[in-house]
Amino acid sequence: MNRLTSEELREKFLKFYESKGHHIIPSASLIPENDPTVLFTTAGMHPLVPYLLGQKHPEGTRLTDVQKCVRTGDIDDVGDASHLTFFEMLGNWSLGDYFKKEAIHWSWEFLTGKDYLGIEPERLAFSVFAGDEDCPRDEESARYWEECGVPKERIFYLPKENNWWPAAGIPGPCGPDTEMFIDTGKPACGPDCSPACDCGKYLEIWNNVFMQYNRSADGVLTPLERKNVDTGMGLERTICVLTGKKSVYETEAFSDILDKIAELSGKSYGQSEEITRAFRIIADHIRCSAFILGDQRGVTPSNVDQGYVLRRLIRRSVRYGKTLELPAGSYSKIAEVIINKYQHQYPELAQNRERIIKELNLEEERFARTLNQGLKEYNKAAASLQPGDCIDGLTAFHLYDTFGFPIEMTVELARENNIKVDIQGFEEAFKEHQAKSHAGAQQRFKGGLADQSEQTARLHTATHLLHAALRKVLGSQVAQKGSNITPERLRFDFSFERKMTPEEIKQVEELVNEAIKADVPVICEEMPLEQAKQSGAIGLFESKYGENVKVYTMGSFSKEICGGPHAHSTGELISFKIKKEESSSAGVRRIKAVIGAQP
Repeated sequence: MNRLTSEELREKFLKFYESKGHHIIPSASLIPENDPTVLFTTAGMHPLVPYLLGQKHPEGTRLTDVQKCVRTGDIDDVGDASHLTFFEMLGNWSLGDYFKKEAIHWSWEFLTGKDYLGIEPERLAFSVFAGDEDCPRDEESARYWEECGVPKERIFYLPKENNWWPAAGIPGPCGPDTEMFIDTGKPACGPDCSPACDCGKYLEIWNNVFMQYNRSADGVLTPLERKNVDTGMGLERTICVLTGKKSVYETEAFSDILDKIAELSGKSYGQSEEITRAFRIIADHIRCSAFILGDQRGVTPSNVDQGYVLRRLIRRSVRYGKTLELPAGSYSKIAEVIINKYQHQYPELAQNRERIIKELNLEEERFARTLNQGLKEYNKAAASLQPGDCIDGLTAFHLYDTFGFPIEMTVELARENNIKVDIQGFEEAFKEHQAKSHAGAQQRFKGGLADQSEQTARLHTATHLLHAALRKVLGSQVAQKGSNITPERLRFDFSFERKMTPEEIKQVEELVNEAIKADVPVICEEMPLEQAKQSGAIGLFESKYGENVKVYTMGSFSKEICGGPHAHSTGELISFKIKKEESSSAGVRRIKAVIGAQP
């Protein structure tokens, strides 16, 4: 196997697929645009959902990219050898172009080619869909692997739970997948050992999803007219496999970050299990926080949505920093290393360097104040207790959940006063909290297919009109800073230094409603990015665009570069009403608004 760095793997992957006729597209924002099902971009396919569902992509039918991703359902598991919140996903896409044969043959070439990953063929294993009453056994994919030289005994047929995406029951485009595994050399756990086992013999590094069906709301599968290929290779995991490391944290992807933590703390990674866990949590969480803060649509720590996750990541880092005795201000210094490491691939980090550093320092200071408040709450809880008494589990969890008090800190303080802590009760409360969090995450991410409903399209169209009206009323310096859409309302963030007056709010509403009443068509044109700018189109978050873009025009009122979805005409919105105008962060205001219901 070729021992590659992160940079080398990115370059080899993109150049390989470029040589196969794929257009390289930039990573999209970590904050999904108009997708209420998920807080962050969790996979490479997320930004491409409209095109997987049938829209024409400006860059063609063959695409490849390295997408930055965040998954937060397992934050509490970060600290082990493999879990990450932020990761990079290598992907290639066929939008109604090639299908199984080309995808599999190219995967084999990249996996085994001496100029690419150079993995010994005998170390690879593959899984394909076993078939059921809905869909036949995927003999086709198996045949193409055999054409590459894979022996039949290294091709495993597995059920939907292993080789179907998205998971059974989720409406929309779907299909069988084929997954690629490294055989770690561990002995088989039994005669039925396969990549479906958890014994550790097989480690997944890549998958190809063949979207060839559409699942209706009642679960019926019908063949798609246009079949797509959706692939994903986790960069960090692949680097780990190629270098033979036992943990992703021991790879080049984290070495500079861990070195900085060691320098600041005076402790060594691997010194003890407790210290190693703290190193991993801080490295992962600050890396993730830096990317969220430095994103094109960067958010700030808060108590809701993405801001809440960001706050949790930073504060969890600070808590574990106490284990390492990290001095104040260490987290922004760690972030500097991360910015320097990734700024070439993700220039938005360098562009937002000052913001990243500032927000990390501010949140560290806020958390210090919160911990002080937590200490006061602990003293209240312990005041009535005598030596030998016990702090109940719910109280201990309240200190943890509300004030960020690690259970270890509560136990340590209690020990000083010969007081016990109900650890079992704490763990039960913690598990209940985890179950609720996981359920919420599943509700927010229903398979990764963004909401493409007519209502969502109308609300998205309303953001264009709102943006144009704000610029007319408040001035051309107004720029969009983010948006979020649910089936009920839109949320629109924009640059502006002060609270809007009631008169300004009314004026904006009237302008939007005038545009709706005019009922002009929403016209989409494809053109090169430079031509779009010259035509007067507003370009938001320009770093995410490729060479060609879609421009949506609504009469003389609005002209923006955008990816959709959109209404057919402004009249479909019926009416527009601003429900709330408030501060989002320093220099950024937020509007929440609704549109009229369809008859």
